[in-house]
Amino acid sequence: MKPVPLLQLTGLRVEYSRPGGQKVRAVRDVDLVIAEGETLGLVGESGCGKSSLGRAVLRAIEPQAGRIDFLGLDITHLKGAPLRRVWADLQMIFQDPFGSLNPRRKVVDIIAEPVVRARGATRQEAEERAGELLEKVGLGRDAGQRRPREFSGGQRQRIAIARALAPSPRFVVADEPVSALDVSIQAQVVNLLADLTETSNLTCLFISHDLGVVRQLADRVAVMYLGQIIEIAERDRFFAGPAHPYSSALLASVPRVTAVAEPKAAQLQGDPPDPADPPAGCLFSTRCPAATELCRTEQPVLRELGPGHDVRCHFPLEPLEHA
Repeated sequence: MKPVPLLQLTGLRVEYSRPGGQKVRAVRDVDLVIAEGETLGLVGESGCGKSSLGRAVLRAIEPQAGRIDFLGLDITHLKGAPLRRVWADLQMIFQDPFGSLNPRRKVVDIIAEPVVRARGATRQEAEERAGELLEKVGLGRDAGQRRPREFSGGQRQRIAIARALAPSPRFVVADEPVSALDVSIQAQVVNLLADLTETSNLTCLFISHDLGVVRQLADRVAVMYLGQIIEIAERDRFFAGPAHPYSSALLASVPRVTAVAEPKAAQLQGDPPDPADPPAGCLFSTRCPAATELCRTEQPVLRELGPGHDVRCHFPLEPLEHA
């Protein structure tokens, strides 16, 4: 019997209204399956809908259409106590470690609270759990008696990670968790996340615009453009040669040190279209150097290119061109 995926999205759609009533579709009918224990890296330019997708998965914002199944349970329309029970298994690490922690509370209280609320633990049990996690993230139990303002940015993000892990969730959305940190601190936090996901068998949606970080952490990579998933592949297959022209251009923009001259992929030109007024055909057709009349008039479907590799493109690139 085929195992139930930990998380499955079917036709998920998120829309916002601009002043004047104009609709902006941030997430466009996304289908996605995440298996237990895997880390899926979700990448794309700023404004492509990555954070909206992550927040919709956690029901922090309401989707306008589609379905969210968590461990086989439809949680799309849960409210009240049933939703709060599910939230114990769904946690989030936010981008800004300065704004996501209450500056007035002691660190031990910040970490212990979700254990009491979500798992019904006693105060003593919750504080013991907080101490264990502070040791696990490399800060030590004594850090619990201090307040967030007494810590550096990297240390605050470690506290935020400890808080997310406190109720022992099954699934975590990490939304750009290192982008607000200095480069020297980013590596420490990335290594910590890698260790935690491996030792805790944690399932993670890791949202980032940094392909270098995604390459370190992810088992699979999904690329988002204007609210759509346009490519998804196993990590090594993706980095050996993505099939979508947009993915290829993203990968080409990552600085690499090499003594061998490598063929250059086409560079991204211009800005993404207004999401309130998308192109009629392929959403990338206005920036793609290889776009044809078919691309400008007919939307491609997400189709299988090979085992574990799907792409939304009428004319996908040959992998050997970018290996």
